[in-house]
Amino acid sequence: MHFQWYPGHMTKAKRMMQEDMKLIDLVIELVDARIPLSSRNPDIDELGKNKSRLILLNKSDLVTEKSNDIWEKYFKDKGYYVVRINSKNGTGIRQIDSVVQEACKEKIERDRRRGILNRPVRAMVVGIPNVGKSTFINAYAKKACTKTGNKPGVTKGKQWIRLNKNIELLDTPGILWPKFDDQLVGMRLAMIGSINDDILNTTELGFELIKFIHANYEGLLEKRYAIKESEDTLDMLTQIAISRHCILKGNEPDLDKAANIVLDEFRAGTIGKITLEFPEQENVLDN
Repeated sequence: MHFQWYPGHMTKAKRMMQEDMKLIDLVIELVDARIPLSSRNPDIDELGKNKSRLILLNKSDLVTEKSNDIWEKYFKDKGYYVVRINSKNGTGIRQIDSVVQEACKEKIERDRRRGILNRPVRAMVVGIPNVGKSTFINAYAKKACTKTGNKPGVTKGKQWIRLNKNIELLDTPGILWPKFDDQLVGMRLAMIGSINDDILNTTELGFELIKFIHANYEGLLEKRYAIKESEDTLDMLTQIAISRHCILKGNEPDLDKAANIVLDEFRAGTIGKITLEFPEQENVLDN
């Protein structure tokens, strides 16, 4: 499979982010805990250099604690602050305020020495499409948030969200990067839903996902779909189609529909806790 997806609006969004970066103190970057490296836009490191950095491992409930531990250590070793969250149910959200204050303590102290008191930390929230930014902001801001209005120099239409007296958030559009040097990165992004399914061969994508799960999490497919696992991925997909009553006219199994079911259920976390990647030094997936 070949993955390439960079609509024109993403170029504009990147330019906008570059302009806004000079106004902020902290970059809060959401990544998907199932693919923490593949779901990071490499442009962010260049755009956000010299800024404090906080990585949020979102959807951390969809992977094992072992996986979360490995990735938290990986990012902390590189100098990032890290919090595990689940934006949908609010897990981990309460920890963020104190971590933001810790990440920006030098800025806060510098303001204090200059006699600037009570100036909130300004944080930009970044992340690729479908990583859960909007859900996170809604969970973090709650209903009590108020918009503080446009700031000088901010692109017209941009608004900041005042969370409390200590923090203001600036949302940004989700952007991918112009080219996937590693097509495995594109495949992982497609599997979690960050690339529009309309431009993908979802049957082939589901096929590859089944193959991966069987190779690294043997038994999960058998448990979820009541099939007999084997090295024959096409046979497993056929069994899943029959198990889920995906049948075409002439009693043929509907492989397209079955593949989409597997993709949807992986994305929802109903197949099991599955991590699609680990840092290079980690050569085992958790079983």
